[in-house]
Amino acid sequence: MVLAQFGLFMAIVASMGYSLSVRVAQLAPGNQGVLGFVVGAGSLILVFTGPILGVLSDRTRSRLGRRRPWLPGLIAVGLAGSVIVALAPGVPLLVLGWVIVEIGFGSAMAVLTNSMADRLPASQRGRVAGLVGVAQMGASILGVAVASVFASSNLLLFLVPAGVGALLALLFFALVDERDSRDLPFDDRVTARLILSKYVFPVRRYPDFSWNWLGRFLFNFGLTLATTFTTFFLASKLGVPVTEIGGLVATVGAISIVATMGGAGISGYLSDKLRRRRAFVFCAGVLFVLGSVTMALAPDLIVLMAGSFLANLGLGVFSAVDQALVLDVLPERDTEAGRFNAINQFSTTLPQALAPFAAPLVLAVAGGGNYPLLYVVSGVFALAGGVVILLRVKSVR
Repeated sequence: MVLAQFGLFMAIVASMGYSLSVRVAQLAPGNQGVLGFVVGAGSLILVFTGPILGVLSDRTRSRLGRRRPWLPGLIAVGLAGSVIVALAPGVPLLVLGWVIVEIGFGSAMAVLTNSMADRLPASQRGRVAGLVGVAQMGASILGVAVASVFASSNLLLFLVPAGVGALLALLFFALVDERDSRDLPFDDRVTARLILSKYVFPVRRYPDFSWNWLGRFLFNFGLTLATTFTTFFLASKLGVPVTEIGGLVATVGAISIVATMGGAGISGYLSDKLRRRRAFVFCAGVLFVLGSVTMALAPDLIVLMAGSFLANLGLGVFSAVDQALVLDVLPERDTEAGRFNAINQFSTTLPQALAPFAAPLVLAVAGGGNYPLLYVVSGVFALAGGVVILLRVKSVR
């Protein structure tokens, strides 16, 4: 499961963090806002497809279980989208291709998250979420490093990370068993009206799930504000052309990955050991805002890397502990885990859809290209998310 998450995250984030920037620079030189539109469109589509997949997988009855049957088809869709993105002759087809990538690989990641909810007892959630967080952060750095090697070939730029992700996800499908679901009951037939009704839930009935959702939304909004434009930020800060920034992105990320993996792995273990979640999430917000402000004000590469180290430490803590917290407060775990995981995923996909559209408004302040302000604002949003979870989630310590 951890390896599959690693692969799929590499397939998506290598493109989002580097490869898409290269393609936007090719197809719309000087128009960096196009990147936000492309990423936002891909994330927005998951808002609509996520609950559909969740409801259908909850109700899938097969010898292979409820989750595994969906993986091969979704992986094929993701690979097809990668080819379209790589070969797109213009921005409209680039957007379409990225939407297809998100439907395929993004939905496959949701399938794995649903599988985690089905399998993990409370005593292991922090540790496994920590390992997944480590894998995902490692994949983001390794993916950019691998993609940058193939910067001269658009096709390899996208297909190499996507191929690694597809292979690891298919290994999960082939080697990991899931209980036969043909004997599981479900009360209501799948209809369009039923699926539409699953997009919403009674907020007051599940207050901790709701408050945690809001905290995650704020944190992820801040995270997406910064990470979507990392390549352009570094290029602007250091005076390096975008097409030559891949190695530098990987270098900065490689230094920060130690913090990210350490934050995710150690905090996940300690969270289970101490039976505490909220304090760790709050500390994650504090670390992220300190790192973001440091990067914004950095006078040189050394200070910039120190800020990235702090921000990634906070991100590692958040990615591990809050994922465990999600599983702790997930409503209707036995019957509708897929549905509520999909709703929870809105707290990631909505920020990923909205923040790229909001970022150009922040960048436009004081004449345009205001990346320092963008990073300060991103840190403030992340801290606000940590505060909401610390103060409002009650059933989990």
